[in-house]
Amino acid sequence: MTASGRDYVDVVAVRDDRTAPAGETTVIRLLGLLPGHWPCLPEVRADRIRLRIALDSATDPRTVSSAVSRALADSALRGWSRHRD
Repeated sequence: MTASGRDYVDVVAVRDDRTAPAGETTVIRLLGLLPGHWPCLPEVRADRIRLRIALDSATDPRTVSSAVSRALADSALRGWSRHRD
């Protein structure tokens, strides 16, 4: 939970291919493929992106996971993949 009392889920993507665009460019593309109404706090490094996405009654961890997986499958994000703990 965040300080505001909302639940959230963290999603991490990592760059697998050094020829792929860096995190600063990729996070813009990734956010553009996710629902625009999701409150999200990105943390970006050249080879790693963490999105902290707020959950609500219509947005649960499974919904977030599915949407991020679909977005990362887009050809604009080639070279990046979901990091699983």
